Amino acid sequence: MAIDLGTRPESLLTGLRAGNLEVRLARDEDEILASQRLRYRVFYEEMKARPTPKMARERRDYDDFDPHCDHLLVVDRSAGDDPENYLVGTYRLIRRSVAARQGGFYTAGEFDVARIEALPGEILELGRSCVALEHRNRPTMQMMWLGISTYVVHYDIGIMFGCASLSGTDVDAMAMPLSYLHHFHLAPESIRARALDGRFIDMDRMPKDDIDPRRAQAELPPLIKGYLRLGGFVGEGAVVDEQFNTIDVCIQVMTELVTERYMRHYKRERRDTGSA
Repeated sequence: MAIDLGTRPESLLTGLRAGNLEVRLARDEDEILASQRLRYRVFYEEMKARPTPKMARERRDYDDFDPHCDHLLVVDRSAGDDPENYLVGTYRLIRRSVAARQGGFYTAGEFDVARIEALPGEILELGRSCVALEHRNRPTMQMMWLGISTYVVHYDIGIMFGCASLSGTDVDAMAMPLSYLHHFHLAPESIRARALDGRFIDMDRMPKDDIDPRRAQAELPPLIKGYLRLGGFVGEGAVVDEQFNTIDVCIQVMTELVTERYMRHYKRERRDTGSA
């Protein structure tokens, strides 16, 4: 896999550590391959996505965006020198310039994001988020979001967006959480993404008064709940992704609250732990 390391400002995330965890951008092809193998374990082995025969042979998740985008990594510095062991979390970051080289954003395969793309300044697509099973805890997620916050500040990004998934493809079984997202967290029309006409699944499956918000929130995956806590919105309509065995929604987050919250948390964490 030929990668363009010129797009990865490695020094950007230098020194972001708490305890044994560190967040930074991938430094070389070996780390990107390790992130793809972590994605394969989570998406295909654990979540039962359907790999292509080549992906199954190589046991890694990949596409044409991977060689050009930035790969955010959370690493465990106590786990040795092999990226297969020390890589515990990853997130894929695609800025406007990368999308232009690839003919569009990954999300545009499911959603019309023209209103987001029309916004001035830099925008950021988040995707392929996953964490190794034994590290799915608050400290790992805090470090991941700290890395994203630092990246957002560096590039002066105003809005983040991307596909977020509910497990399974049974839309009727997800009527409560989908309707909750539609009625309570729909993005403002001026920036609202919309599922493509050929793939559009109506999220308005229950009257608003019939929704139990607490139950609906309990049925949402942690990643979507995390976005909502940051003031995130969803686009209009959902998409069934048969390959990944998911129902996808388009998440949209204005960045101001993200950067303020995680920078403040990181400073407090370093003070409490005495991290260098």
